[in-house]
Amino acid sequence: MQDIDSEKKAGPSPNPRKNASSTRLTFLISAIFFASTLLFLAIAAPPRLTDKFTLWRDFESPQHHQVPSRAKGDEYLLGVGKADITGPCVEINLMGYADPNQIGTGLRQRLYSRAFIIADPARPADRFIYLVLDTQSGDTAVRYGILSGLQGLGPEYAGYGHQNVAVTGTHSHSGPGAWLNYLLPQITSKGFDQQSYRAIVDGAILSIKRAHESLAPGYLSLGSTKVFGANINRSLFAYLANPKEERARYNTSSEDDGSVEKDLTLLKFQRSSDGKNIGVLTWFPTHGTSVLGNNTLISGDNKGVAAYLFEKSVVGDKSAAEGFVAGFSQASVGDTSPNVLGAWCEDGTGQMCSFENSTCSDGKSQKCHARGPFFRADDEGTSSCFEIGKRQFEPAKKLYDEMNHSLNPVRGMNPVLGKWVKSFHTFHNMSNYRFELPNGTQATTCPAALGYSFAAGTSDGPGAFDFTQHDGNSNTTSPVWSVVSHILKAPSEEQIACHGPKPILLDVGEVSTPYEWTPNIVDVQAFRVGQLVIIVSPGEATTMAGRRWKNAVAWEAQSTFAGEETSDPPVVVLGGPANSYTHYITTEEEYSIQRYEGASTLYGPHTLAAYINVTLTWLSSLDSSSNRRRPPPPPPPRGPEPPNNRNRSLSFIPSVIRDAPPFFKNFGDVVQDVTAGPYRRGVPVTATFVGANPRNNLRLEGSYAVLEKSVTSFSPLAPSSAHGGGAVGSGGVAGRRSKDVHEAGPPTSWQVVRDDGDWHLVFRWRRTSEILGTSEVSVTWETADPWAEPGTYRFRYFGDAKSLGGTVTGFEGTSSAFELVD
Repeated sequence: MQDIDSEKKAGPSPNPRKNASSTRLTFLISAIFFASTLLFLAIAAPPRLTDKFTLWRDFESPQHHQVPSRAKGDEYLLGVGKADITGPCVEINLMGYADPNQIGTGLRQRLYSRAFIIADPARPADRFIYLVLDTQSGDTAVRYGILSGLQGLGPEYAGYGHQNVAVTGTHSHSGPGAWLNYLLPQITSKGFDQQSYRAIVDGAILSIKRAHESLAPGYLSLGSTKVFGANINRSLFAYLANPKEERARYNTSSEDDGSVEKDLTLLKFQRSSDGKNIGVLTWFPTHGTSVLGNNTLISGDNKGVAAYLFEKSVVGDKSAAEGFVAGFSQASVGDTSPNVLGAWCEDGTGQMCSFENSTCSDGKSQKCHARGPFFRADDEGTSSCFEIGKRQFEPAKKLYDEMNHSLNPVRGMNPVLGKWVKSFHTFHNMSNYRFELPNGTQATTCPAALGYSFAAGTSDGPGAFDFTQHDGNSNTTSPVWSVVSHILKAPSEEQIACHGPKPILLDVGEVSTPYEWTPNIVDVQAFRVGQLVIIVSPGEATTMAGRRWKNAVAWEAQSTFAGEETSDPPVVVLGGPANSYTHYITTEEEYSIQRYEGASTLYGPHTLAAYINVTLTWLSSLDSSSNRRRPPPPPPPRGPEPPNNRNRSLSFIPSVIRDAPPFFKNFGDVVQDVTAGPYRRGVPVTATFVGANPRNNLRLEGSYAVLEKSVTSFSPLAPSSAHGGGAVGSGGVAGRRSKDVHEAGPPTSWQVVRDDGDWHLVFRWRRTSEILGTSEVSVTWETADPWAEPGTYRFRYFGDAKSLGGTVTGFEGTSSAFELVD
């Protein structure tokens, strides 16, 4: 098992970072007053498996044990696409840490939707779309919006629907919020924001359109590799509650002790016509919490970094097609953390947080903080985030290169075989669902509820007051929290018994005023292409929960698909959180410990078993029989549809009233210019402009700021550093030239070399006067950027100002030139 004592080598932090412990405090206080206000304003099953399996925890997946007989695999129709989904980067609460004080102030990296389409050439109606969004999760309202938008594109898109569209999130905690369907996550964002919602929906549709238009024959190949140093188990105490013999099966070395999954699975998309690769889709679990709760800049967190680095690495690579798309999807993320140095007390003691409940010397959790690899840097986790993204990118790229150059399939690298592409989806009501466990006993799920340890948070983002993980309940916390619980709804004795041993803090699944607080109706979905089966999980499955789910599916698939021609052992991956965010999914043993993940498992101790039961019930829908002569199995029922709250969600988010420049100034004027330099690499360079509110124009597929380099007009354009340019690249401006600037010497022009899509070019906005409507924008190039080159540069800023009458007018600003030297 993981050596807890060894983590102490990280040592105490000389500069404790800002404490984000107000997260759950402000969340719960907001819930009290928000609930009271809303109540005042509003005064408004499939067949069951019974005997197919032994205990799921006893299964071991059969995948990765055989080398296929055909090196090239079968041919499919493949398409990839990418589009901008960056919502308002200022004045909107960030989604993830549930801290109402974490309000956006700028942009470090644009967010994207990456679409992957796979279809059967012989039966083009058999297809699916796997979306990877740089968001905290998938969502019901967002998915409804995407499906509606696809139908609006015409009959060519009629084949896309609930059954074959998966909307997954990378689980970044650094994107704008206020777009989710249910009330609970809307509380800290002051409700729902249409602009934030539309940015995600419209960008996702555009990415699908680009993928659909690029559909062409191609081949798929699977590979797997180990990723070390990018995740640890943040709830090891709960993980150890799982049976010892089960844990032992995954404990292969001191570096891979089984407490988290170290396997990265990569699916490579290769075009038949020229042999070029058009994209990769990977699955690997680590939380999107590298960037900390005191950060206010928008980014895709470590998954966004990994995708950025991969797409950047293949620019100019002869093996990769133009517009190459790299998707880094989550896997069994629930109990993982990217803060790999462990959880430490920032109270001067130099001690690690308690193993059982993540508290410090005062018995509370507020000073318990997890540490990333560069935790000593006072940068809100930015350096650690880039490093964890890099640690995912490097083994993925190495695997990709090996797959490109391997003439024969080897262990861990397999062509996808089997001319069938299948999918199923059903809506399933998880409240009071009765089913039979594999051992023959009856089980029941419960209407959604959250336990006391939910309010304690985690070491990635600790909670407030006297809440603690594992041992939090009404007897160990202030009596005020019983009042909080009863303001929403006092849980019935039946509900309390159903959720036991969880002490219920918020009985959210039984509250529907003014609309539903959390989902009770969930999406159950799975895809299949050849031997690859993808479980699309609506919640954050923990490491062992994900294993049990995948193993159960692998064994059932091996039996169900056994008679298929060219059938290889199934390879099963789990992706999510997807479609509708349903918080966490733990094993029953982990649930009994009631740390944060167990307290956030919505539907009681049998939540995981219920998901497995429903998945296995409809797994035969993925059988290839419809490609053969016998009739296909019946599809699952549509099920009871969840509500779409988009048009009835409350919003208390103020709109932009007006922008104005200071007296005797114009929009875009330079307030604080760069110096001529020279600047040495590693020294940040900043210019400040008279600005306007970025919410006036999201500049989707564009940029608020760019860095331009002076080049001689007769010299060839150097490759852009920003993904290769174009709309599918980094905002559609990278690599373009401005007008020639004729000065003494050879004619010169300015080439865009960084834009909003680049990690090291940072855009910040601040309001200087609420009354006058004035604001400033600063643009910073962090020249520690590993691709920074000596040369002459300048910044350009693109803004949009709103008049009192509502007219929005664009403008630009340009800094002076500056010199960068080694």
